[in-house]
Amino acid sequence: MDFGGAYGSLGGPNITINSLTRDKISFILSDTDLSVANALRRVMIAEVPTVAIDMVEFETNTTVLADEFLSHRLGMVPIDSRDVEKLRYTRDCTCSQYCPECSVELTMHVKCTDDRTKYVTSRDLISSNPSFVPVIQDKDDPGVLLAKLRKGHELKLKCIAKKGVAKEHAKWSPVCGVAFEYDPYNKLRHTQYWFEESEKEWPLSHNAKYEDPPDPEAPFDYNAKPDRFYFEAETVGSLSPDEVVTMALKTLVDKLAYIQMQIQEEVDTKDQDNVNAWNF
Repeated sequence: MDFGGAYGSLGGPNITINSLTRDKISFILSDTDLSVANALRRVMIAEVPTVAIDMVEFETNTTVLADEFLSHRLGMVPIDSRDVEKLRYTRDCTCSQYCPECSVELTMHVKCTDDRTKYVTSRDLISSNPSFVPVIQDKDDPGVLLAKLRKGHELKLKCIAKKGVAKEHAKWSPVCGVAFEYDPYNKLRHTQYWFEESEKEWPLSHNAKYEDPPDPEAPFDYNAKPDRFYFEAETVGSLSPDEVVTMALKTLVDKLAYIQMQIQEEVDTKDQDNVNAWNF
């Protein structure tokens, strides 16, 4: 699937999707610079907004786990964030601490009354907003295990989930990881392999099938630059892989547009200063 379209004809970047599943995406970004590819990778990891539990208020906790331990586990539970744009960042909200405009309240009350161990999972979290619930893959998914209770143990708490990005805390990252590779044949000699007899000891990555093997007799091109980047990303479930890529591209474009606007304002200011100096 090629999303280059008209932009490709103008010399802009192109994206070709190799595979797309519920939680993974593999695509090729071409006709762009290495810095742009790495910027996209970093934005996908750290600047795509999601919703995650940020505050936990315990009313009862008679489990063997400390409040802080449970708070950390709750914070890492992925929450469906497809409607994240409908929430404000807390810093942009007019409320004093949190409100429905910038947060989602989740509650849990579990008590073990049997002689067997009771498993507390993310399925036991009840959300006040049906658009933002803990991620459940299917009806057979038990959810994320949070604690184990024995007879008499009780856990009652309230969580406040907020909108954020992974630059603030890793719990807001929509991906487990994002990696990209370029030049699988090492034509540019950016990588030096350790070997005993020959570099051929190293197996080629699966991305080599998308490129022609190098001609051993061809002279080395010192001016060559990478222009094809093979991405692979795996999500945690809060957003689909295509949504992560789309939102990352939008964030990157917005950042570049802001820089362009600031530069233009600086140029206009200097031009105005020159005009005023001339009039004086």
